[in-house]
Amino acid sequence: MSETTGTPIAAERVVFIDDEADVRHANRQSLELDGFTVETFGAAGPALTAILADPPGLVITDVRLPDLDGVSLFARLRTIDPELPVILITGHGDIRMAVGAMRDGACDFLAKPYPAEALLASARRALDRRRLVIENRQLRARLDAAVEEDPAFLGVSPEIVRLRRLVREVAHADVDVLVFGETGSGKEVVASALHRWGGRAKRNFVAMNCGALPDSVVESELFGHEAGAFTGALKRRVGRIEHAQGGTLFLDEIESMPLGLQVKILRVLQERVVEPLGTNEILPVDMRVVAATKVDLGQAAAQGSFRDDLYHRLNVITIAIPPLRERREDVILLFHEFLRRAAARFKREVPAIGAGVLEHLRRHDWPGNVRELGHFAERYALGLGQQDIAAPEPFTAGTLAEQVDRFERGLIREELIMAGGDVRLAAESLGTPRKTLYDKIARHGLTPTDFR
Repeated sequence: MSETTGTPIAAERVVFIDDEADVRHANRQSLELDGFTVETFGAAGPALTAILADPPGLVITDVRLPDLDGVSLFARLRTIDPELPVILITGHGDIRMAVGAMRDGACDFLAKPYPAEALLASARRALDRRRLVIENRQLRARLDAAVEEDPAFLGVSPEIVRLRRLVREVAHADVDVLVFGETGSGKEVVASALHRWGGRAKRNFVAMNCGALPDSVVESELFGHEAGAFTGALKRRVGRIEHAQGGTLFLDEIESMPLGLQVKILRVLQERVVEPLGTNEILPVDMRVVAATKVDLGQAAAQGSFRDDLYHRLNVITIAIPPLRERREDVILLFHEFLRRAAARFKREVPAIGAGVLEHLRRHDWPGNVRELGHFAERYALGLGQQDIAAPEPFTAGTLAEQVDRFERGLIREELIMAGGDVRLAAESLGTPRKTLYDKIARHGLTPTDFR
């Protein structure tokens, strides 16, 4: 039977399980005085029923219970919600068992006898993490909504929201556009969206990578040719420009286009006509041109590797895509989505994402941007991603002091990662004075700036 006080608030509600009534009463009183809503139980069975009916923010349980031990209860709870924080209370003989449970995801353990402040500090840390979990789930819901609305622009960062809004506005303007972005940032995604969201969506979207074809054939690909125009031209070929009639022509890596061909493209842009090779016939074309580059075309024009007049003709509206390192809050959400897609494509279960993976996602600069992240998700779905991740510190047995010391170092390190190296935020999250945390950071050989 439960003993409940106050109005349950999921994010702050604590379930406390111990078979000794005095222990339940004393700990409930301490927790309530600190502002928590508490529900206590004398056995695991009734507690599990209540948790299933109304999940709390935190479960604190003794390891020794009359019907089901606390570690087995923790294992049951993991199947219900792997991110539900659980704190284990242990006697001296159960510490090794509790440490093992922490390796499996338990939040913390308290060895009897413990001061009330140790319980409260551990509970505050656990509930702070629970709030982060809830916030991440809300972000996941927002991401799902974004995917439903527009799968091409995944993310919830201000940068991606602004990009999505800008692309929608420019799409309806039906003007030529220059897209600038680093390798793998999604330039073709932006070009495709400009086509789909504009008035030309029912006509062709024709893409051409200017750096992927040899100079000897790129002109024929763009302008087309008549039969007999050159050796091997056995029949008429419609070029990319003519094929884009009424639609959109996407010229990727336009900085790679030969200077001689740039003159002809400039005429197409200015006069909206195309002249196939081997004929004097001039065909009018009605299309939108979207050009993409990963270099500064203004600088290239100044250096003579790109025509200055073509640069100014293209540079009417420029859309710059932010690199992934400038919208880090999207990285984990994007990885979840890419991993789900990869697992579905490879017909595999979505693998669990461990602490080492999360740390890699947060700390890596992603020079290959979204494409690199997507490839990492594919490797991880196939069980090959660990080669990209630094190995975690191995777990080894030792004295109680050594095990607690390792746990403390890992916890501080995790909080510094979550806080981006900000010691003040980490200290607030851990409920510890800043000077004390600085002392512990120095003792454990950690460097806060490494986590920024």
